[in-house]
Parts: sequence; structure tokens; C-alpha cells
Amino acid sequence: MKRIGLLFFLIFSISHAVIGQEIVKKQVNVEKIKVFPNPATTVVNVLGLQNCLNAEILISDGYGNVVQRYRWEIRNNAINIPVASLEQGVYMIIINSPEQSVKTKFYKQ
Repeated sequence: MKRIGLLFFLIFSISHAVIGQEIVKKQVNVEKIKVFPNPATTVVNVLGLQNCLNAEILISDGYGNVVQRYRWEIRNNAINIPVASLEQGVYMIIINSPEQSVKTKFYKQ
């Protein structure tokens, strides 16, 4: 019985360690991400991203409501997001792809 308990503990620990490693691998160092201009009027440029074929880009307002949603290819480690239609305020940019997960803020003037 002790062997079964030990075996279960080892399998559980290994599976959680692998999941933890995967999460760390996907996170991007926020210090490398540059968002400009900030405040923005018509477009927000995001630099320091990893290139990928199919990234989900979400813009959410201060309440967490998604106000814009895109699915784009990231080239040259950068994207340009049109924001002219947004009201003045603080917004969160969320970029998800198999290569990365990024969250950063910007202000729309």
C-alpha cells in the first residue's frame, strides 16, 4: 500500500513539474516589450514579441470587457494595432499564441 501511495505521489509531482515548466516557457519578459506611442491616438506599436503565424490579440477596457479582437501573424517581432475607434481611457493588450503570452497596458488619448 505504501508503494502505491509513493508511486501516485511521484506521478502527481512529475506531471505538475512538467506543466509548470510549460507555463514558464510561454511567458515573455515584460521588460523586453515596448508599447508606443503611449498615450496613443490612432495606432499602438508593440515591439519585442516572438514571431508567430496565428496570434490572438485582444484589447480590453478598464472593466475587462474585450473591445477589439484580432487574429494576426506577428512578423519582425512587432505588431501595429489600430486604436482610432476606441474611447479615451486605459486599455489592456493581451497577446496569446503557442510561443508567448503577453499582457501590457496603454492609454488612448
